Amino acid sequence: MLEIKTVDETPSDEDYVFIFVKENAVVSLRRPPDQFWLRREVEHTFGKIGVGAPLGYWAGRPSYVVEVDSQDLDAMEHLSGSLYSLFGRVPDAVFAAYGRALQMLSWERDHKFCGRCSATTAPTDGGKALACTACGHSAYPRLNPCVIVAVGKGEQLLLATAAGRATGFHSTLAGFIEPGESAEQAVTREVQEEVGIGVTNVRYVTSQPWPFPSQLMLGFFADYAEGDIVIDPLEIAHADWYGRNDLPTIPPPQSIAGQLIQRFFDAR
Repeated sequence: MLEIKTVDETPSDEDYVFIFVKENAVVSLRRPPDQFWLRREVEHTFGKIGVGAPLGYWAGRPSYVVEVDSQDLDAMEHLSGSLYSLFGRVPDAVFAAYGRALQMLSWERDHKFCGRCSATTAPTDGGKALACTACGHSAYPRLNPCVIVAVGKGEQLLLATAAGRATGFHSTLAGFIEPGESAEQAVTREVQEEVGIGVTNVRYVTSQPWPFPSQLMLGFFADYAEGDIVIDPLEIAHADWYGRNDLPTIPPPQSIAGQLIQRFFDAR
C-alpha cells in the first residue's frame, strides 16, 4: 500500500508516477493498471513532465502524480477513464493510491494562486503544502468529512436512491458535516432532512477515503426512533425499508455503503 510520508529524495528516473488527464487516470493497455509507470517511461512517452506532486512511497519507491495533455495519448496504447472505472477492478490499496493521487493533483491545480492575496504559490513543507510567494500563507490539502449511515428498524434496513443520479443502486443515506456540527449530529440531521424520520443510538462503525473529489466517509449505524418516511424530492428519489430477502440492487462490497449493509445483516 502507499506509505504516506514526506518524500525527501531527489526525483529520479525510477520513481513511480501516476498520470492523469484532468480527472481521468491514464493506464497503459500493455499492462495491468496496478503496474505503475516509472518516471523514465513517462518522459519517454510524454516528454518532460516536471516533478509532480509527491504522494509518498509505494513499495519503498518515491511516488508522484502529474497531469498530461489528452492530445498526447495514443488510443492504441493508453486508456483514460474516471476512477469509477477502476473501482472494484484493482486491489483496494491500488485504488486508494490512485485516489490520493487524484486528490493531490486537484489540490495542486486549485491552489496555484493564494486565496488571500492572489499571488502565485510554491511547494513547501516537503511538498505537503503550497505557500504564497508574497504573503506566506500556506494551503494544505483539505478533506470534506461526510457521514454515511445504515438506519435499522428491527430486521429491516432503510435504503434509498438519490435524486438525479442514474446509479441504479439503493444505498444508505449520506451527507456532509456542517461547520460546528459533530458527526453524530450530522447523522441525525441528514436522516431527518432526507427522509423525515428520527433516529437514536447513533454509533460509529468504520471509515473510508472517497476521492470523488476529496471526501472522508465516516460510517455509522443508527436505530429508527419515530416518524414515517417523507422524502425530500430534491435529494431522494425513493426510500423504503428492506429485509435480507428482498434487497434491491446495492453498492458493491468495496464501498463503505456496501460494507455497512453487509454488516447490518451479518449481525442478524
